[in-house]
Amino acid sequence: MSDLHIRCATLSDINTLLQFWREAAEGTSISDDHDGVTRLITRDPEALLLAERDAILTGTVIAGFDGWRCSAYRLAVHPDHRRRGIATALLQAAEQRFAAVGGRRVDAMVLEVDEQAHHTWATRGYHREDHWRRRVKPL
Repeated sequence: MSDLHIRCATLSDINTLLQFWREAAEGTSISDDHDGVTRLITRDPEALLLAERDAILTGTVIAGFDGWRCSAYRLAVHPDHRRRGIATALLQAAEQRFAAVGGRRVDAMVLEVDEQAHHTWATRGYHREDHWRRRVKPL
């Protein structure tokens, strides 16, 4: 994994990122557009983490903090790069960010039908709260 580089997204990454999500993420959201991502990066420049290998975008996670709770969204790894520890590395980076800002709990949005994603989150210590349909982990 030494060739994997994780960094914060910049405004110049937006077009590449949106294309990546179309290919790698299971579905899209109403905020998956240039304006939505611009707002995210402008408001919290450290929230959107990108994983790159050989300068190619291989994974993403949004590690948001609203001052109260940490939230993880858009964990996605390109299909050609899955099962190589990228999601784990991204979650580790997100959790480091959360600890640095004083977060004490993480809520993760995970698609109900994505069993592989549920396994990934569970191996990192997140448990499912059925009444909210999310995965949570105390920090």
